[in-house]
Amino acid sequence: MSKRDFSDLTICKDGQQMLAKAREDGVETVWDRKRAQEPHCGFCELGLSCRNCAMGPCRIDPFGHGPQRGVCGADAHVIVARNVGRCVAAGAAAHSDHGRDLVETLHAIGAGETGDYGIRDPEKLGRIAEELGIAAKGKDPKALAQAVSERLFEDYGIRRESPALLGRAPQKRRDLWKKLGITPRGIDREIVEMMHRTHMGVDNEPVSLLLHAARVALSDGWAGSFVATELSDVIFGTPTPKVSQVNLGVLKEDQVNILVHGHNPIVSEMILAATKDPALLKAAKAKGAAGINLAGLCCTGNELLMRQGIPMAGNHLMSELAIVTGAVDLIIVDYQCIMPGLVTVAGCYHTKVITTSPKAHFTGAEHVEFTLQNAREKAKQAVTMAIEAYGARNPARVSIPGSPVPLMTGFSNEAILGALGGTPAPLLDAIKAGKVRGAVGIVGCNNPKVKHDYANSELAKELIKRDILVLVTGCATVSTGKQGLLMPEAAEMAGPGLKAVCKALGIPPVLHVGSCVDNSRIIHLCAVLADALGVDISDLPVAAAAPEWYSEKAVSIGLYAVASGVFTVLGVVPPVLGSSVVAGLLTSGLEGVVGATFAVEPDPHKMAELIDARIKTKRLALGLSA
Repeated sequence: MSKRDFSDLTICKDGQQMLAKAREDGVETVWDRKRAQEPHCGFCELGLSCRNCAMGPCRIDPFGHGPQRGVCGADAHVIVARNVGRCVAAGAAAHSDHGRDLVETLHAIGAGETGDYGIRDPEKLGRIAEELGIAAKGKDPKALAQAVSERLFEDYGIRRESPALLGRAPQKRRDLWKKLGITPRGIDREIVEMMHRTHMGVDNEPVSLLLHAARVALSDGWAGSFVATELSDVIFGTPTPKVSQVNLGVLKEDQVNILVHGHNPIVSEMILAATKDPALLKAAKAKGAAGINLAGLCCTGNELLMRQGIPMAGNHLMSELAIVTGAVDLIIVDYQCIMPGLVTVAGCYHTKVITTSPKAHFTGAEHVEFTLQNAREKAKQAVTMAIEAYGARNPARVSIPGSPVPLMTGFSNEAILGALGGTPAPLLDAIKAGKVRGAVGIVGCNNPKVKHDYANSELAKELIKRDILVLVTGCATVSTGKQGLLMPEAAEMAGPGLKAVCKALGIPPVLHVGSCVDNSRIIHLCAVLADALGVDISDLPVAAAAPEWYSEKAVSIGLYAVASGVFTVLGVVPPVLGSSVVAGLLTSGLEGVVGATFAVEPDPHKMAELIDARIKTKRLALGLSA
């Protein structure tokens, strides 16, 4: 095999080295599988294929030479709109089911049905209770937990007019949603209704389908994801600023290395506790290890990073390459964004893969099911398996690239407002003065169609140069963190106004605010700023971007951002170009409906220009300097 540096696939040195090692070791990675799938189906990329019933599958000829309607009579616009709707429903279901797991955990704590979990932030629990109309003063935390969880369970049903936390949105925005008929009701109700609408013979009008898709997405952003974020803070602690590390260099050659992967802190927090168990540490040393090292991948890694300062080994496209180091003894997963290929790659080394959720089984992995009653016991079992695997590690196959990069994390909204003296006024003053011209959330995934980490990090660099504050979640955290953008010293790379603000507060110009469900923190912060100014979110100099997105969850996130009034730029073209109606609505038509729209631009520098122009427009409309 010819030698190459793989810089065309990833900007990360650790990734490039592990891709070279994977080739030497004969290991297939996500990039190899992508290449094997090319050329991709053009009908699917345009959104013009339909498998919603057994009369098909159907496809529409985009050039007009072949069929222009499916067997049922649906044209390109209906098929594309239905596909978008189902995509949003799947993404919202994933986030909202995550939230449901946290509600169930809180309820079990309140009912005394678990001794493995507790309440680490009772003050936040009390604040949420009062917000829900539940008297908190003097109430036992367990009783309060039960009352709050029972109220939040109702958000998943059909009997409420709107979710419990929707009141956090500005009144002007809520009035608009009501006028458009897209105020979310029960979370499950919206998802089920979308599946119903997209069944053959139900909703066959593209605008109607897209408006309901917005409603489904709002049930994610302002309900399911919000619940997941807020209750994770209550149960595991509200994040505060701290310094940790990122990249494959966080792995330790002389220690048992365990990676947690997925999205749910219910599992990863228990694994963390088990790695500190004196008996297990003794067992690891008996095997010749200096200790037990825990690191994160993807969003469950973000959860531990934000709250506990546990280092991050990598993001989505680094998950297989982490195994290629030969130093990972165990990967323990829960759900979402876990490639089935992970098990195959692990089989090329000594690495064990353990699944934990009844919702997520992987062929070839060992299943150790975690429940609220056995989590501590099962975590110890999993760590024991890692220690045993360490004994089978082949030192000759171990290659840990580079040194870890420091990053600052823990910027919950409470932490951000706390740094500002408990009020958004200093941030608003900086925005009015033009020191901070606006704020942008860079969110989402990695996609092998895009050079790994390039677009995420380049966009962040371009924005901070323009005095635009950046907030990151999920995989974008790793992308920007590895480039040194998540440390206060990165203020030197920012424009003069943002640089001065960051230095005064001792913060980075790129703030890590959490995992992908924690995008709810970003829209909540937007709502706080809008309320303080007496405007709607769509009036703010803010934007969102998903430069390397791949998942259905990202589609839901993008749509709830737009429906909330936030201009959103995508770096990967969604499968909608087969319909001029759907593409037109998403990229321009929604502006006059919800005050925001999508744009698609793969070049991060041009993406920055689009965002900068948007921020200028919004600043001028507020009577501020451009």
